[in-house]
Amino acid sequence: PAANTDATCGSVFQLFYSFFKSLVGKDVVVELKNDLSICGTLHSVDQYLNIKLTDISVTDPEKYPHMLSVKNCFIRGSVVRYVQLPADEVDTQLLQDAARKEAIQIKQ
Repeated sequence: PAANTDATCGSVFQLFYSFFKSLVGKDVVVELKNDLSICGTLHSVDQYLNIKLTDISVTDPEKYPHMLSVKNCFIRGSVVRYVQLPADEVDTQLLQDAARKEAIQIKQ
């Protein structure tokens, strides 16, 4: 059972990784677990869902004035709470189909 769980997690991460790679060059908002929200252009993402953003700004500069001089950042995947995506860039049907296929493969 543990090996199956590991395989399930790995394939789910692979699905998200592939999805985020398709959004490189798009503007996103990344909300961190410490409540800091960073807007920027998605430059890259790796298999651990670490994110590199360019041309960043914070949504609450009064609360995080030290971030005003930062233009690019690397965000460790484990500290991300949410990623807000541009609605017009997301093919929800394709994503739902991929998730269904993944669920079927996991059950087999």
